[in-house]
Amino acid sequence: MLDLSRERNRMVDVHISRRGIHDREILQAMREVPREAFVDPGFEEFAYEDGPLPIADGQTISQPYIVALMIEMAEVRPGDHVLEVGTGSGYAAAVMSRIVEHVYTIERHPGLAETARRRFDKLGYRNIEVRTGDGTKGWPEAAPFDAIIVAAGGPGAPAALQEQLDVGGRLVIPIGDEQDEQRLLKVVRTGAATYTEEDFGGVRFVPLIGEQGWPENGDRTVTDRLTRTARRLPDMIAAAAEPLPDFDDPAFGELFDRFADRRVVLLGEASHGTSEFYRARAAITRRLVEHGFTIVAVEADWPDAAAIDRYVRHRLSPASFDPPFQRFPTWMWRNTDVAAFVDWLRRHNEKLEPFRQTGFYGLDIYNMSGSIAAVLQYLDRVDPQAAAIARERYGCLTPWQNEPSTYGRAALTDGYKDCEKAVLQQCRDMLARQLERAGQDGADLLDATQNARLVASAERYYRTMYYGGSQSWNLRDTHMFETLEHLLEARGQNAKAVVWAHNSHIGDARYTEMGTVRDEVNVGQLCRERFGDEAALIGFGTHSGTVAAASDWDGKMEVKSIRPSRGDSYERLCHDCGIARFLLDFSRDEGLRRRLLERRLERFIGVIYRPETELHSHYADVSLAQQFDAFVWFDETTAVTPIGPEHAATGVPDTYPFGL
Repeated sequence: MLDLSRERNRMVDVHISRRGIHDREILQAMREVPREAFVDPGFEEFAYEDGPLPIADGQTISQPYIVALMIEMAEVRPGDHVLEVGTGSGYAAAVMSRIVEHVYTIERHPGLAETARRRFDKLGYRNIEVRTGDGTKGWPEAAPFDAIIVAAGGPGAPAALQEQLDVGGRLVIPIGDEQDEQRLLKVVRTGAATYTEEDFGGVRFVPLIGEQGWPENGDRTVTDRLTRTARRLPDMIAAAAEPLPDFDDPAFGELFDRFADRRVVLLGEASHGTSEFYRARAAITRRLVEHGFTIVAVEADWPDAAAIDRYVRHRLSPASFDPPFQRFPTWMWRNTDVAAFVDWLRRHNEKLEPFRQTGFYGLDIYNMSGSIAAVLQYLDRVDPQAAAIARERYGCLTPWQNEPSTYGRAALTDGYKDCEKAVLQQCRDMLARQLERAGQDGADLLDATQNARLVASAERYYRTMYYGGSQSWNLRDTHMFETLEHLLEARGQNAKAVVWAHNSHIGDARYTEMGTVRDEVNVGQLCRERFGDEAALIGFGTHSGTVAAASDWDGKMEVKSIRPSRGDSYERLCHDCGIARFLLDFSRDEGLRRRLLERRLERFIGVIYRPETELHSHYADVSLAQQFDAFVWFDETTAVTPIGPEHAATGVPDTYPFGL
């Protein structure tokens, strides 16, 4: 009769230890756990051979060496909390349970999960919890985990699993487009939003089925076809990309007709100073206006945008009217590309009834730039040291900033504490004066209603803005979303809106480190939650070129060179595909979409650009295919041309609001 105990020791000595597994705790656990208890009846005599064995539902129990290798790669230790995706027979979970404090294991097949649970109970392994479900989503309520091991091959490392790692945690997973081309990948979370990867060579596993894995029906024909002809991810992007014609070509806008049935189309930008982004949004918006969109809502202050709205809808300006967008950063809206679009919108509206005209509205909370200017003006006068810190601080008020020392130093400065009350009073007085003037100018009902809402939120915003952080960001983006809702309501139940804002506002925050690390929300996330599939989120990106930006808040505009994108970024994938400009619609290719679920770096340039600290100040970890519905790419871009005394715009009529 076969001595299974002796065979078990032989397996450990020959198939595990001699092949390089030297962790004593792993070797001891594998000597202790009876593998014959985890194979189907009739296969007991093969339990300690170094090979996979079939189990129910078309699954397998992995070969002992692979089980040991993955556990060693995951560096499991006593006291760890470990997640296993793909319970299967339960053997790997049983081995880990002899080492760690607690094992959570997920199996999508209810029969396998229940069989494994009975095996654990029979053996007295009480520190294992079993769940039936989609393992690609992880086990959020039990997170964070010190280690996660996935016993099935997926198209990439699921974002949900990476997010559920503790800092220092390890994820081990086979990835690859085809079963015979899987690679064993180790992902280590090195910081709040940073990860490293290491490839441990080829393996073969059953497919990882789930929302962030392969589809349930097993239909991989699109992916298989692509992987036979285009193995690299940049090649897959090239195969799915739709090249973009010139901006003036009607075919440019027509490519976006697929989004014309949406209630809200959000158009991003990877910087606030790139001409191609403005020109592309203008071309797309012109086409959407032809499809009945009557709202263009932009990341700008309400009163400034209201001046543009009066111009494009042929309404009189008040006697005390000041030219809009005079404050930093002037180039963001006072540029030739915006001027050309606004002039087109005025001509479009000229012969239309007022209710059919397309308006131009500002979403941003009241006078943020003016409020910051008031803070700096006061601090310059009473505490120059605090003013210097404030300028640095406002330059870092971005959701992708990874250097927290700036925030801490500013918040603890005595000058800030001493000046808070006076600065807030100055902001309140400024708001009161502007609203009083607006009332004297006879603002319409929509203006008056919006101003009332701004009064209600202004003081809380001024206070949170003064100290910064996620509270300020969340208040601002929630306000912008609520303003968008009010605009849709005011323009009627069939109203549709185009939104122009930075990628950081329109890409769903839940799938970036904004949401996962800083608990920030944004307009894109709120639109998806409110409008569902009626919202389309379209991001923009570039590899290199020039950009209009400043080095510090309230600094002068400079035309800066954009550094070529990092090799570990989504931008580099787009650059490497070799197509100069294209639309990438993630819904057209499920295989590619799943590959683009993998978390990578994405570049964000605002009104501040600091190339010397680019990794820390302008890159963030995201899942591109979940952040956006589509992505617009321009490989090389150029800076906007501002309108000002030293940049006179040609062809702009004297009545243009920027020139009044």
